[in-house]
Amino acid sequence: MPAKKATPSAAPVRRPKAAAAKPAPRRANADGAPAPARGPGRARSDASRIAILNASLRLLEKQSLQEISIESIAREAGVGKATIYRWWSSKASVVIDAFVQNHLLHTPMPKGVNAREALAQHLHLLIEQYAGWSGRLVAQIIGEGQSDPEVMREFQERFLSGRRAMVREIVEGARSRGEFRTDMDAELQMEMLYAPIYMRLLMGHRPLNKRFADMLASHVLPMLCLDAAEPPAAGRRRRA
Repeated sequence: MPAKKATPSAAPVRRPKAAAAKPAPRRANADGAPAPARGPGRARSDASRIAILNASLRLLEKQSLQEISIESIAREAGVGKATIYRWWSSKASVVIDAFVQNHLLHTPMPKGVNAREALAQHLHLLIEQYAGWSGRLVAQIIGEGQSDPEVMREFQERFLSGRRAMVREIVEGARSRGEFRTDMDAELQMEMLYAPIYMRLLMGHRPLNKRFADMLASHVLPMLCLDAAEPPAAGRRRRA
């Protein structure tokens, strides 16, 4: 019998090469800069940092700034002291960051209202916070800063500068729109609003309560408005 001709085997199917997966785009921070890539240990690192801040807040609810230590914060957070020193150089810097994280959540600047209403609402929120534990902590930080310039510098850099910038944006916007007076310094206008709060906070001579917040908003804010630059018509003297 003649040998069967070998049938050619089917040519192997060539599959197109899969396109290389493109890395997911990195999200941008609030200022538009790309956020740092998260490595495998980033989540654990973030968790440790949050644990340290929360531990600081828990301790400060029962103890003063002077009474707690890096050791007690590390013990409460379940981390080593070296982990704390990875992000902060001192106990004060840990406490300030813990305060800022908690405080900013409770004292936002209201959106969608005019400058006068936004500042009135913010004054009420701030006074409500400073009437309690948050205010006692701020007073302790400021007190510590009187004998330690580094503490005051960190408090100004980590908290006060950002808060002042936020309020200044509101005040400057109101001045540019003709809502607030421009015959006085913008910094003075800010201090007229917020200095009485810190006066009561640090001196403790009078309470920080809703009545005080109402008085501050109803008496000081009108002094910043444009119509306050002119004396009332009834009070003007007529020329002879």
